[in-house]
Amino acid sequence: MSSGNSRRHHGHRHNGRSSRRTTQQDTAQLIESLNTHRVNTLTELCRIERVAATASEEDALAFQEPMTMAWTYYVTSNNLLSELRGLTRNYPFSSDALDDAKYRVSTDPESNRSWNYAWLVLVKMRDDQMVDSYAASEAAKPEMWGGRIPEAEEAQQLALCFAWEWNEAIEQMLRHWDTPPTTTGY
Repeated sequence: MSSGNSRRHHGHRHNGRSSRRTTQQDTAQLIESLNTHRVNTLTELCRIERVAATASEEDALAFQEPMTMAWTYYVTSNNLLSELRGLTRNYPFSSDALDDAKYRVSTDPESNRSWNYAWLVLVKMRDDQMVDSYAASEAAKPEMWGGRIPEAEEAQQLALCFAWEWNEAIEQMLRHWDTPPTTTGY
């Protein structure tokens, strides 16, 4: 009985021969989970991305297309928006801002520097300072004020609240990457 437990224990270690023996099977299982979208959260996709980054050259090539497609699906299936809204419960993240960021990425010639669509969209929102303008437009909407047009100062104060929470959410998501998931290292 104890040998079964020790074998199981060693299987989880990432040293020696036991981890090598399961690498191809693990790779196949991870790729299958990407292809079937069983994995569709930022944390899990980043975990698989880190595995792919340390894989053999052959496995890294096998990961390339499924990983790219999984990140695209994560953004287009509204999971990115859902996770952003999960982090912005007081001031729900603007779907218009996210749609604009997706459009900007699709027209940006620099977007080919990464396979990671979610990272590109988050960086685009941060680098283009999109949050402030979308926070201002959201805060000025009459539905935020029970149907009335807000005073400029009121809208400005609410916009600051939106912007603070949205920027925090973007930064929190970007912290999942120690290094940018790019082909060029920037």
